[in-house]
Amino acid sequence: MEIKQLAERMKAAAIVRSNSRGGRTASEHLISALRCLYRYAVADRLMDEADNPAIRVAKPRRLASTRRALPDKQLAQLFAVAGTTGNDPDLDALVLRLHAETACRRGGALVLRPCDLDAAQCLVRLREKGETVRWQPISPSLVQHLLLHVEERGDGDRNGQLLRYRNGNPITSRRYDHLFQRLGRHLPWVATQQITAHWLRHTTLTWVERNFGYAVARAFAGHDGKSDAGTTSTYVRADVYEVALALAALTGEPHPLAQPASDVDSPAGRPGEAFAPLGARRPI
Repeated sequence: MEIKQLAERMKAAAIVRSNSRGGRTASEHLISALRCLYRYAVADRLMDEADNPAIRVAKPRRLASTRRALPDKQLAQLFAVAGTTGNDPDLDALVLRLHAETACRRGGALVLRPCDLDAAQCLVRLREKGETVRWQPISPSLVQHLLLHVEERGDGDRNGQLLRYRNGNPITSRRYDHLFQRLGRHLPWVATQQITAHWLRHTTLTWVERNFGYAVARAFAGHDGKSDAGTTSTYVRADVYEVALALAALTGEPHPLAQPASDVDSPAGRPGEAFAPLGARRPI
């Protein structure tokens, strides 16, 4: 009862932000932290498992996410504004293109290194939450612009961070905050809907699932572990070649691990149509 009461107090005292959901997450995190604490107490034999009070306190039910796939028009607006405003449009356009093509999380992009690029096979190694590592196909044009970015802004350390400012300093999560704040000033719907880079992940994966099926979308997202999909997902797992095929259709560019471009179907309404062509310098 004391844990439950403390969770309710944390819920009521949570800071109210524009994306607040009534303090449910604060309550959930408190219960998770206490479960971890008592689990260590049981492991150290300071108490019996049966006396663990935290496991008997239910976490608040998670609400459905408000994120969704963006339509082509809005996606094109994001790319256009990012590539024509701000103090470093080249960087911002590259970041958005990276997320749109790979459906990676923000954390995966921030830890990307030059040594994670396989230019010959057009692959990038993503290291994301849960200590997962996967090789993700990217378009040849994105490979070239990432290599150009490394050449112009890198410090020569292939194990250092890839994405950098013009002065050579690595970017941080604050760059994402400033980017979408600026996009919100130019595009009111971005601020109203609280659009973030994670919406690009939803957009790409939704398109892949609709056109190439659940197994390919699951592999595209890096969700190859156990989940609610059940045991069947073990036997219908898609490989990197199928992901490359989906990427080729998405971007309209041939990929060395996919079929020839003439054999790749290009379903109507692909998000890639909203990507402005990659220019000589600016990837937008």
